[in-house]
Amino acid sequence: MIARILAGAALGALASTAALAADDPTEAAFRATYKELVETNTTVSTGSCTLAAQRMGARLKAAGFADDQITYYATPEHPRDGGLVAVLPGTSNTQKPILLLAHIDVVEAKRADWTRDPFTLVEENGYFWARGTFDDKAMASVWVDTMARLKAGHVKLRRTLKLALTCGEETSGAFNGADWLAKNRRDLIDAEFAINEGGGGMTDGKGLGEGGHLTAMSVQVGEKASQDYRVETRNPGGHSSIPIRDNAIYQLSDALLRLRAYEFPAELNDTTRAFFARAGAARGGPVGQAMQTVASAAPDSDAFKSAVALLDHDRSLHSTLRTTCVATMLDGGHATNALPQRAGAIVNCRIFPGHSFAEVNATLVKVFNDPGVTVTTNDPNHPLAKAPPMDPQVIGPIEALSAKYFPGVPLVPTMSTGATDGIYLEAVGIPTYGAPGIWANPDLNGIHGLNEHLEVASLMKGRAFLYDLVLAYAK
Repeated sequence: MIARILAGAALGALASTAALAADDPTEAAFRATYKELVETNTTVSTGSCTLAAQRMGARLKAAGFADDQITYYATPEHPRDGGLVAVLPGTSNTQKPILLLAHIDVVEAKRADWTRDPFTLVEENGYFWARGTFDDKAMASVWVDTMARLKAGHVKLRRTLKLALTCGEETSGAFNGADWLAKNRRDLIDAEFAINEGGGGMTDGKGLGEGGHLTAMSVQVGEKASQDYRVETRNPGGHSSIPIRDNAIYQLSDALLRLRAYEFPAELNDTTRAFFARAGAARGGPVGQAMQTVASAAPDSDAFKSAVALLDHDRSLHSTLRTTCVATMLDGGHATNALPQRAGAIVNCRIFPGHSFAEVNATLVKVFNDPGVTVTTNDPNHPLAKAPPMDPQVIGPIEALSAKYFPGVPLVPTMSTGATDGIYLEAVGIPTYGAPGIWANPDLNGIHGLNEHLEVASLMKGRAFLYDLVLAYAK
């Protein structure tokens, strides 16, 4: 999924989209790539990432990639969840490759619920409409197009470029291609760093073609880890006609109310400190000043604590400052006329980098403060989050190109409170960053919901930005 936290104050207009190259001879091929990928159903229920990967591989072959430069992968247990890795060799024997990562699976979409067929690309009123137009087939199409253009144009690169198209990012517990590659073909995706989804821009509520403005661009540098915990109470139960206070549901409810009242301590890392400093300066006002105070004050100071208290009124800023845990599912009881013998809940935690699953489990036990409440860490199918460094080699070209493409729009480092496939690469030593370039409106354009859409200007300008970014890294 695409997740961002951006500064909230509009700071000026973006350069006119009329500046986009109207006669780009490569745009038609890109549109065809985008259309084919979007219209290939890649839902976990009825779709096939394997088919989508094969179709993208055919486009790379048509651009000149040799058979030994494209690797398709799938497992016998998950034949429809495959992907590909393509390699464009550079000339340097000393500089490590760069990996371009994108997932090609999408969230489920029911035709009966949508205004349009979710798997037919429609361009209307300045937007592309269909499932996956944004998340994440926009970036996947840009990466395929970038690799094809570089190959067909015989562009000389110092660094080797790699492209990984993966499946399983959108469905917890499903086969995940990025995870599989990291564990089984680390050599195939080996890179100095990877560029992924997670960054991007946000408008003030309108598309740029509707007179809107960009408020900020973000580059994602790290993310939280998502982990579920099973919280449970048990009781001998009995007949409901003679109730007692010792009730498994009440006991669970009391524990969850204690969790609701608990706040994990506020903390910062290099990414979030830079976020609060830059976004706060851009935002201004009391909230902006509090953001800057959090970035600069000592964590044990009164100024820091007062600033955190103010920022905690904003849900996104609150989550950026700490680990969060929240009850998301409930079950309990076995009959309508019996006292419950068991009650349970799932607590979903988004864990700040640097903390273990076991540490959070221990904190929950302490918060519940009841030996009758058990806490079990559900089998994690992902590693702990590791924040990549604020590497000038990676961030510098992004800053330079952002100033060129989006003058007057602040670039803000962010830590995702959601999740991306970058967590699997970072676990095996490949720092992963979410690139800016493509923008959304504050409603996130129907991502994961109905009638997903992406502004045409956003995709086209984002495509140009990302192509130049790859050249800045690789030439």
